[in-house]
Amino acid sequence: MPDDRKVELIRKETPFQGYFRVDRYHVRHSQFRGGMGPEISREVFERGHAGAVVPYDPRTNEIVLIEQFRAGALAANDPDPWLVEIVAGIIEPGETPENVVERETMEEAGVSVFDLIPLGKHYMTPGGSSESIAFFAGRCDATSVGGVHGLISEGEDIRAFTLPLPDAVDMVLDNRIRNATAALGVMLLQARLEDLRRRWR
Repeated sequence: MPDDRKVELIRKETPFQGYFRVDRYHVRHSQFRGGMGPEISREVFERGHAGAVVPYDPRTNEIVLIEQFRAGALAANDPDPWLVEIVAGIIEPGETPENVVERETMEEAGVSVFDLIPLGKHYMTPGGSSESIAFFAGRCDATSVGGVHGLISEGEDIRAFTLPLPDAVDMVLDNRIRNATAALGVMLLQARLEDLRRRWR
């Protein structure tokens, strides 16, 4: 943060604590027009930070995608609340983002990823959530991908499938991939594709 930018935390409250948490911040911060702004109050949804991976098979130019029901899409009145996504998971205490994507790829898609390449760390909804997502590309053998996966104990019902990378990019561009994490992951991998293919030749 530039030296002339300041944030003053006046107080912090926690109006809700359940499986997730909501904190309320009362702050003042530097303004672009100069000086400090007035006190503002903002609620922040705390759900932890996440890791996400696009498993990629360089031999076939395919990626591994998953599809599952999402309650948030249902709440948004989406007529089709089954979303095409990339593998992702919340980072638990003591885990690294790499640990998460390796574990979740096996749980959600039944495939192993190797040689994880960082693609960036991004905030998905910083206006109301602290969550950041560490994105990776991971080399995999996609030849046996398919079927239904997930932890039955957590009610997961996840379909895994492969798709040629150009087709996945088309799905992002024509809005058939509507999950923002998946859309960003696919496009980040596409942007790094030449470097990845040279590395995984």
